[in-house]
Amino acid sequence: MKASFANVWGRLWLPSIVLVALLLSLPILTIAAAIFEPSAENWDHLKQTVLSEYLTNSALLVLGVTVGTLLLGISSAWLTAMCRFPGKTYFVWLLLLPLAMPAYIIAYTYTGMFDFAGPVQTFIRDTTGWGYGDYYFPQVRSMGGAITMLSLVLYPYVYLLARAAFLEQSICVLEVSRTLGCGAWCSFYRVALPLARPAIVAGLSLALMETLADYGTVAYFGLGVFTTGIFRTWFGLGDSVAAAKMASLLLFFVFVLIMLERASRKRAQYHHTSNKYSRLPEYPLRGLKAFAAFVVCLVPVIFGFLLPAGQLSLWAVETYQDMVDESFIELTLNTVLLGLSAALLSVVLALFLAYGRRLLPGKTVMASIRVAAVGYAIPGTVIAVGIIIPFAWLDTAIDGWMRSHFDKSTGLIFSGTLFALMFAYLVRFLAVSLQTVESGLGKIKPSMDDAARSLGYRPRQSLFKIHIPLMKGSVLTALLIVFVDVMKELPATLILRPFDFNTLAVRAFELASDERLADSSTAALMIVLVGLLPVIYLSKTISRSRAGQP
Repeated sequence: MKASFANVWGRLWLPSIVLVALLLSLPILTIAAAIFEPSAENWDHLKQTVLSEYLTNSALLVLGVTVGTLLLGISSAWLTAMCRFPGKTYFVWLLLLPLAMPAYIIAYTYTGMFDFAGPVQTFIRDTTGWGYGDYYFPQVRSMGGAITMLSLVLYPYVYLLARAAFLEQSICVLEVSRTLGCGAWCSFYRVALPLARPAIVAGLSLALMETLADYGTVAYFGLGVFTTGIFRTWFGLGDSVAAAKMASLLLFFVFVLIMLERASRKRAQYHHTSNKYSRLPEYPLRGLKAFAAFVVCLVPVIFGFLLPAGQLSLWAVETYQDMVDESFIELTLNTVLLGLSAALLSVVLALFLAYGRRLLPGKTVMASIRVAAVGYAIPGTVIAVGIIIPFAWLDTAIDGWMRSHFDKSTGLIFSGTLFALMFAYLVRFLAVSLQTVESGLGKIKPSMDDAARSLGYRPRQSLFKIHIPLMKGSVLTALLIVFVDVMKELPATLILRPFDFNTLAVRAFELASDERLADSSTAALMIVLVGLLPVIYLSKTISRSRAGQP
């Protein structure tokens, strides 16, 4: 019966999964096809000169962000989920705030604050009487500065998923570890951390893919990495083939990350083995331990949000009368509607693909989904060009056919429309929702599917009545992350947006690029404010999604 069930639903689900995956992977396949193009003079020159620099710097950036996001994300997730100390209630949602802060905005802000002519170094010189070269001050515009900036805004990916995983763990395993003599630290290191590993790795992979795709921060800091190399080759040299070849190397980095994670997990399973979900015991921290926990949670909040937001607020107070008008309200509405639409569509597709993979765990489904999900690591500009090429060809073909048969021109149907922009968002951010949804599905025992089938539930009914309610926290996490990421998305929006259509991120970047940092602060702060309420709501929902939580 099980075999016949799989055959029936396989005939229905498999073609749909492959078709959706192929459509979403079209821009990536368009770019990847360039690797088979003959090498030109520019590509040979890049290999001999700067390609090794791009490889080294990209690897260093990934390594540094890995360390930074894991340290900040896991420590804060464990403390806020399992410990009790002063300020914990506020840190639960304060730690999420950097998620709404664009990386390039925080880079501009810190550079303006801490460079030689900024207020901090100016105050040091005025107070001490020192001059240039008389003292050491860390260089913000450096590899270390880029790692710090990206870690401060990307650690919430790890924090969100790790905290949700800690809250969803069964109390039984923790009680058993305590009976075996494990204290709080031992239970964390030997029990809770391994059980939360799939969620932690999912959050880390999202952070690293965002790191590989970042352009604004590394370009402003003058670092030679793959993303800046792609932009320079594409728009500086005008060589789309060489730029596409470089983007293919970036794809290889992503596949390596995915394969390493899958190989390290092997056949390990992380399902709950008990239905006991009593309230998790909180470890009370007092004295020096409580102070240390407070500081650990406070540091990323200060440097990842409060300090840059404070500086932006000061600039906004000076400029809001000139910057806030009817066009600014229109920008806000455009941004919110785009974010909500892309988030809902992305989560629906992620549920369809992830649940389809659960029903049909074959190589065809696995390969299709993985190819479609690598878009998150590709710069938005590359994805945009990968969309423009096939869409422009399709528009030209339709227009030519209409002219020859009806003597009418259709113009641009797909290119330069909101459809093309929304398609780019789905390609870019599908991995965000897919990773999160797969992490939630992975915690549900396969026996739940068998039990639902024995009760006469079809897969669609099982998904909506059993699986989605059980992984509500993961679904809401996916919605929030995609919503905030779309609000911050810049390169794809710049290229694919329709005429006379703008967003907050585009406006902030345009002003900041002109060194009008004070003028850009209102748009940047609105991005943060719009994402603030969903962040707080999501945090409370995740905390209560576990039975036994207050």
